[in-house]
Amino acid sequence: MQENKKFTAAVVQMGMSKNTDENLKKAKSFIEEAAKKGAKVICLPELFRSPYFCQAEDITNFDLAESIPGKSTGEIGEVAKRHRVSVIVPLFEKKAPGLYFNSIVLIDNNGEIKGKYRKMHIPDDPGFYEKFYFTPGDLGYKSIPVESGNIGTLICWDQWYPEAARLTALAGAEIIFYPTAIGWHPAEKSKHGKKQYESWITVQRGHAIANGVYIAAANRIGTEKVSKDSAGIEFWGQSFICDPQGVIIAQASSDKEEIIMAEIDLDRIEYIRRNWPFLRDRRIDSYGNIVQRYGDE
Repeated sequence: MQENKKFTAAVVQMGMSKNTDENLKKAKSFIEEAAKKGAKVICLPELFRSPYFCQAEDITNFDLAESIPGKSTGEIGEVAKRHRVSVIVPLFEKKAPGLYFNSIVLIDNNGEIKGKYRKMHIPDDPGFYEKFYFTPGDLGYKSIPVESGNIGTLICWDQWYPEAARLTALAGAEIIFYPTAIGWHPAEKSKHGKKQYESWITVQRGHAIANGVYIAAANRIGTEKVSKDSAGIEFWGQSFICDPQGVIIAQASSDKEEIIMAEIDLDRIEYIRRNWPFLRDRRIDSYGNIVQRYGDE
């Protein structure tokens, strides 16, 4: 960890094409740009190598999966080592034939794989048919130490669950990154769009406050369709970083590819937790029922 207890975090917001190699090339370019601007920890969006294929159940989409280590980790590892940065790399992981995960690899500033996280909460909603593709995560919630600090990683649907954020913070994470692919069904946008977006950003700001950690969410942009007859999903962008009081300190636009950056001050976590000692006052003796689905089952 840095002696001065400060580092710059960056979130990459980008659109994806059907050309997976072009997406990887663009991601590496963004990483290099962020590094040159002073970022030390850089996060890419969920499943950045391809369009969001989970809009439909199509067995041929399994061809998009890759091994870990593999092409993406190798090429991004070279960039990370060259620029001395850590990178959160979200991937469609092929563990074995017929066994796939929605995963994150954290590559450190030596270009080496420092840790891995597999998405725990897997949605199955119209246009988000992830249970067809992904096995639920089996690695638990983590804090992964790199030179800059202790990094927590969760993925998209995980961002709605306070339990996931809490357990990641309790593992020691000082900042939690949420690579994501979230947007509107176009037919719903006029009626529900504003409320949906505000719910998304509010719940994550709440995680920052309740746990006294920084939060950084990396979204994609653009409207993606799996066929010309499909309504598609309009990804709303607006990636952001907020501090341990839930104050937004950096935010992207709704429709542009860009990098957002913010200073992460680890001493501020100590200051906030001294004044809002939520971790101190937790009644861990009273939480036994949290492992039940509902009620007194």
